Order: sequence, then structure tokens, then C-alpha cells
Amino acid sequence: MEASTRLAAHLGWPGVAQVCRIERWRYLPDKVEHEVAYAITSVPRELADASTLLAWNRGHWGIENRSHYVRDVTLGEDASQIRKGYAPQVLASLRNAVISCLRSEGVTNIASALRKNACQVPQLLAKLGIIKK
Repeated sequence: MEASTRLAAHLGWPGVAQVCRIERWRYLPDKVEHEVAYAITSVPRELADASTLLAWNRGHWGIENRSHYVRDVTLGEDASQIRKGYAPQVLASLRNAVISCLRSEGVTNIASALRKNACQVPQLLAKLGIIKK
């Protein structure tokens, strides 16, 4: 990653302090993919150099992989046909609560934990304090 303060004044974007250039390589069995991405940040150079910005960028993708991917693929959020009113937000909140609950229990494989708990609904509801055991 490279970061520069030199372009910030020329962008016309309020609050820009640095411009970043991120290169990514993906090695596949039959080819190598290369991608260049650009980002802007309001964080001044004194508070975050290129290596810090790279760590933050990687942290973002860690969140993407741990949460959004699980919601999209394991919990089928993208395939949901619920699109009216507050229902999509409510279901997204429930999905986030399920993921958080399982992660707080030390679960690393959400799909496996969902299969295991699908047959133990009363125990799960009791654990969450929804019903008394």
C-alpha cells in the first residue's frame, strides 16, 4: 500500500487528508489476478501512515468475511424475498444477533452450529432467556 497527502488538495472532497493505492494479488491454479484499488481518508498522516491504513483495510475485509459473508451465504440474506416495511431490517438484526450469540459462545463454524442447534430449539430459547427450562 502507498499513501500520499499530495493529492488531497486537488480532489475537491471535503476533509480528505490522504489518498491510498492498494495492490492485491490473487493466485489461482491457472492464473494470477492483479487488482489496484484507490481509497481516500480523512485521517492525517501523523495519525496513520500507510502501514496503519493497510491494517485498517485488512480489518475491514476481516469483518466482511466474518459477518457479511456469513449473513449472505450461510443465512441466505441475499436470497431473501422479504423487502417491504421494516421486515428486512428486523431480519438483518436477528441474523446479526444469531451470529453474535454464536461467536460469544466461541463458535467458529456458524453453519455447523446452526445445524446442531436446529434440533435443540427449546434449549436454545432457554439459553437466550426467552423461555424457562
